[in-house]
Amino acid sequence: MKAATAALLRLLALMVVCLVALQLTFVARVALMIAVDPQSTTFQRSEAWRLLSEKHPLLWSQQWVPYEQISANLKRAVIASEDAGFTEHSGVEWDALEKAWERNQQAEARVEKINARKPAAKAAPKVVGGSTITQQLAKNLFLGGERTLLRKAQEFAVTFMLEALLTKQRILEIYLNNVEWGEGVFGAEAAATHYFHVNANALGTMQAAQLAVMLPAPKRFEKRPSSGYVLGRAGTVSARMGAVDLP
Repeated sequence: MKAATAALLRLLALMVVCLVALQLTFVARVALMIAVDPQSTTFQRSEAWRLLSEKHPLLWSQQWVPYEQISANLKRAVIASEDAGFTEHSGVEWDALEKAWERNQQAEARVEKINARKPAAKAAPKVVGGSTITQQLAKNLFLGGERTLLRKAQEFAVTFMLEALLTKQRILEIYLNNVEWGEGVFGAEAAATHYFHVNANALGTMQAAQLAVMLPAPKRFEKRPSSGYVLGRAGTVSARMGAVDLP
């Protein structure tokens, strides 16, 4: 009995050591970003592998540009659309997460009723996110897309590391240079060139608002970036941009 207990304690200690080592690794990688631009993200590498496996050759567009060379219109549009409290919160908007969880629970309940009536045509609930820009960056930089409590807990941990070690300006700079804007299209410069044939520093108000509207589902909107829905939402976003304070 004592031998089994000792073995269990050693196992638990080893797990704690591994967990601490993992967190220290994340801290070191985030700290490096104070001065070094990340060359790629976990999400980008996953997408590159998928595209290489499914489509040959790999069509990829990305070019890092400094914060000062990204249009203020795009910065304001993305904050207005994705995370209005970006400059004020400490990484997580708990109220937004709670509301998103409640909406998702309601959506799941509706889908279960539909599937009970029509079992032959299974429907899936539309998942609503409540993640901040910092949370999105944490997930894209280091984590996978699986929806588990463990992955979400690690996302929170990395989010707080980013907020503690990087300025809001640096977080937004890294986010805008790495976020997906279509299949194989990553970052503000690639998106501005791909959709509007201008550089990222030349994006106008409505162009920036259109790109911001695309962010939650870029692969869905890339075929019709000027659809009625995108333009309508872009009008709403552009009206909010004037109230946005930039970091």
